[in-house]
Amino acid sequence: MKKTKWSLLLAIVLVLSVFLSACSGKNDSDGKEKASGTTDGEGSKEKVLNLLETSEIPYLDNIMADDSVSLNVANNVYEGLYTLDDKDQPVPAGITGEPEEKDGGKTWVFKLRDDAVWSNGEKVTANDYVFAWRKAVAKETATQYSFIYQVAGILNADKILNPEDKMYNKTDQLGVKAIDDHTLEVKFSGDTSAKPYLKAVLSFPTFYPQNEKFVKEQGKEFALEADKALYNGPYTLTKWEHEKGWVMKKNEKYWDKKNVKVDTINTNVVKEEATRINLFETGKADRTSISAEYVDQYKDKKDIFSTVPESTVFFLRMNQKNKALANENIRHAIDMGWDKKQLTDVLLNNGSVPAFFLVPSKFVNGPDGADFREKNGDLNKGDAAKAKEYWEKGLKELGTKKVDLTLLNYDSDTAQKDAQFIKNQLEKNLPGLSLKIKPQPFKQKLKLEEKLDYDISYAGWGPDYPDPMTFVDMFITGGSHNEMNYSNKKYDELIKKASAETDLQKRWDMMQEAEKILIEEDAAISPMYQRGLAFITKSNIKNIHNHSFGGDYSYKNWDVQ
Repeated sequence: MKKTKWSLLLAIVLVLSVFLSACSGKNDSDGKEKASGTTDGEGSKEKVLNLLETSEIPYLDNIMADDSVSLNVANNVYEGLYTLDDKDQPVPAGITGEPEEKDGGKTWVFKLRDDAVWSNGEKVTANDYVFAWRKAVAKETATQYSFIYQVAGILNADKILNPEDKMYNKTDQLGVKAIDDHTLEVKFSGDTSAKPYLKAVLSFPTFYPQNEKFVKEQGKEFALEADKALYNGPYTLTKWEHEKGWVMKKNEKYWDKKNVKVDTINTNVVKEEATRINLFETGKADRTSISAEYVDQYKDKKDIFSTVPESTVFFLRMNQKNKALANENIRHAIDMGWDKKQLTDVLLNNGSVPAFFLVPSKFVNGPDGADFREKNGDLNKGDAAKAKEYWEKGLKELGTKKVDLTLLNYDSDTAQKDAQFIKNQLEKNLPGLSLKIKPQPFKQKLKLEEKLDYDISYAGWGPDYPDPMTFVDMFITGGSHNEMNYSNKKYDELIKKASAETDLQKRWDMMQEAEKILIEEDAAISPMYQRGLAFITKSNIKNIHNHSFGGDYSYKNWDVQ
């Protein structure tokens, strides 16, 4: 993501982190922390991972999950029809083999596994999928990811989600049906051959099942605590201390438990990078991302240091509800008014590269085999002098000599350093601008963006599935992830046509044209960087793979040796 890369909205945290209290793996009799891979006292070796995050889990409900932290948890405690292998290919998970295709590919019939069960021992049934999918497109649910059912082309999803259609909110009309407990029928509205990414989309957490009886019993309390959810994935969430961390245990009822190698995963929340480094050095954390001067400190230690290129792009949202930001020249000035290369090479220093685009490079190739970026290249490049020209023109149009804006930001120390750098650059290069920084906890930041209660926001997006559409359809008028009052009729029309186009090259060209409108013409966002991550990892942690879309990791494949 989202998605999100999964969209996806992405937990735009730059580093992983840990908490220091009850979720630190204190499960031995004397209360001491258990190190990774220690024995359980009876001679057998318990494999334990101590991981780090910078943020609380915003949503444990997989249908509501719209950020990278929530999606990553969902990816490991729940499971759907498909999952991603270590090459990011969708492979059958909750189903036996591939679906039977009927009606020229417009109907797929899935056979569910007989041995897939929930953590309470109940069978995972076809109705669990029907219930969850209908819930996801229901008006009352208000998930930001309901649109992904349109992306997949599920029959009637577009009508059910359209307030102006007579089928609006009639969720029983969605193209999904339980033939029997272990047979699921899915109908599509168009030619599925035009969606080569379809199975990858179906691996996304918004398509996972939910146990209807349990969800209704919990009511509004569903998924608010670890024991208020049922799990059918490789792990179960056994402890969740809000704002501190959580513990996942190997799911003994999971159908493929023999291939789940790690027994316990402790994830702890710490925002300060120096603290994370100290926890790693003292053996209390097995892995953490690093940036800036820490990269120089560890980069020669090849046994523990690594870099990971990502398909995640960070950008500044500019809320056009603000009068100044509704001015195109002001937006162009802000986009060009700061040095993106200095941010990536000096402040981040972790493999990130400057972004003059929305769709990342080396993400996916088109029908002609060329990378999306190859044709569109860098967009809206400029310098401080050009930015000042736009700025002065914009101020004249607004009839003012100064503009006061606030930058909504994450509350991690790394993100705050980035924001301070951007503030200094913009205030220096754009005379009359005052930029106030407003750091917020991740969950609160997401809420403020949803309400459009901000001026500029430090944001980002990780792809939900392997296609440029996962980026460009964010900014259609009224889109759930638009969140900045942006609207361009030509842009909307291009995305609409591309979504229905069966000629893959024409579809590709439309998406590239749309990206140019968004950035080069409208400067609706200010791209910042395509993220790379630098990690230090204990040398006994093996089989780590970072997914390029959807949930970041599948811990099922990790090992402690």
